[in-house]
Amino acid sequence: MNVHHLELFYYVAKYEGITAAVRKMPYGIQQPAVSGQVLQLESELGVKLFNRRPFALTPEGEELYDYVYPFFSKMSIVEEGLKGELGKHLRICASASVLRTHLPNVLEKMKLRIPDLKLSLREVEPSEIYSSLLNQQADIAVSIIYGKLTDGLKAKSLLSLPVVLIVPEALKVNSLDDLIVKSDDGSGYRAKIPLVGLPGNEALQQIFEQGLAKKDITWDVSVEVNSLDVIHSYVRRGFGAGVAVGVPGVSGEKIVAEGCKAIPLDGFDSLEVGILYQGVLKPIAEEFLTETNNYVKTLM
Repeated sequence: MNVHHLELFYYVAKYEGITAAVRKMPYGIQQPAVSGQVLQLESELGVKLFNRRPFALTPEGEELYDYVYPFFSKMSIVEEGLKGELGKHLRICASASVLRTHLPNVLEKMKLRIPDLKLSLREVEPSEIYSSLLNQQADIAVSIIYGKLTDGLKAKSLLSLPVVLIVPEALKVNSLDDLIVKSDDGSGYRAKIPLVGLPGNEALQQIFEQGLAKKDITWDVSVEVNSLDVIHSYVRRGFGAGVAVGVPGVSGEKIVAEGCKAIPLDGFDSLEVGILYQGVLKPIAEEFLTETNNYVKTLM
């Protein structure tokens, strides 16, 4: 039996007629469609379920209605319950630094407006962001937005972060040009000191390398690490220069570790940070987006 046909029969029996059912059903459907699909149900079962004029269920119709009533009569209650629960439950995945440093400020404001807010916060590596969304392990991700989105994923940008170079504080440089010299063969430029960088598949590293390419600068990674915090640590100990991101409203001295300093990288693309999600944002996620935008404005 077709479950949709059973549902239409339930409404016809409940409201005692096709015309009344069409007027009172919770979704729109034309009367001929209801009539045709109920006839298909009767044909499949090989019985007549009700008399049309005046309306009256046949014994077979009474038996079928008693059978489907417990299920369909509770659908609206189940729907309201699920919407109430899901409407206050938000699942977020993000990096450890985002979960630790920024999200508490946003979620604290949401909690004031939604006292029974339920949260599931999941720490993930950048490489796990897509799979967490596609596998329905999170409603949204706070992440870097870079490259082409696939598999129905969508993004909403929150802010752009400038890419900066960090160097040991004792090094007397004020710009990238102070670190660059002509290549030995004269075909371009190279850096005078080693580079502490991220793996080549990381968005920040790719943006940095693209910026170097525009300036015809060759600067291979000498020390590859997997986090910005580690870059700061090795730069401070004299292993070379490293790439980092600026924070709006925060001076260069405060975005780097003690013993390091940041210098701007003019002409380099910024790093986009935003919300990634699949399908349509549910209302609680829209609330989160609004509150996050407000938080970003305070940073600016």
